[in-house]
Amino acid sequence: MALPAVLFFGIFALIPLFGVVVISFMEWNVLGSPEWVGLTNWQAVLFDRPFTWTALGLTITFVVGSYLFQAPVALLLGVFMAGQQRYRALLAVLYFLPLLFSSVAVGLTFQSLFSPNYGLSAALPFDWLPNDWLSNSDLVMWVMIFVVGWCFVPFHGLLYQAGVRQIPQSMYEAATIDGAGRVRQFFSITIPQLRYTIITSSTLMLVGSLTYFDLIFVLTGGQPANAVRILPLDMYVTGFSSYNLGYASVIAVILVAIGLTLSLLLNIISGSSKMESDKAGA
Repeated sequence: MALPAVLFFGIFALIPLFGVVVISFMEWNVLGSPEWVGLTNWQAVLFDRPFTWTALGLTITFVVGSYLFQAPVALLLGVFMAGQQRYRALLAVLYFLPLLFSSVAVGLTFQSLFSPNYGLSAALPFDWLPNDWLSNSDLVMWVMIFVVGWCFVPFHGLLYQAGVRQIPQSMYEAATIDGAGRVRQFFSITIPQLRYTIITSSTLMLVGSLTYFDLIFVLTGGQPANAVRILPLDMYVTGFSSYNLGYASVIAVILVAIGLTLSLLLNIISGSSKMESDKAGA
């Protein structure tokens, strides 16, 4: 029964990954034939190319910043959407719309919104608004974290909405009888009952942040001064703009290693291998 899924995973995941690992030991400029160079690419990327570590630092900043923004907003949004009122169902549909838009469309839209000539800064009468949203190297990272969060918070909010609706209402009714208010119920019932949903959402957020590329490429291309040239974008620029597939493959393998390590750490820390039903003891 599992054979079709295993074959699909092997053909579209394991074989391409093996090919990238092999290319990381070769020198290839796309046009010519690949030449085996051993560990030369790895040494160059890790030790002779200082920007690799700069890109890694930018990636860590982006991953942590995205998580700190998306996690609480998605949790609160999911809890809100789980209510039974009809207006919440309508709002849930509106909140989910950003996930349906293509990354290119979102990038071009926000590029216009952040334009210094006709964007937010020019349209709103607030002098404190910056007009260099995408050209300020100190600001652009936080702008990208917001835009990416705007796109993906709806998905994680949907996960939390489904999780909250699985919590037995009897638990809230008992807490109300005991005199617990909504805030106390949120921290004593909702959060503990959502622990496995939080683990799943956190894993998707953190590992997914390692692969964000299209929005950043459309909005900034990594500029200004490579301020948002995180590892996925660095891999693309190195491979398809500088035509160095060997270096780009090394960066790709590093990304895979970081993603796998992060996933394993989250599984170990969270104890997901010992997961029980959320309704245990209810």
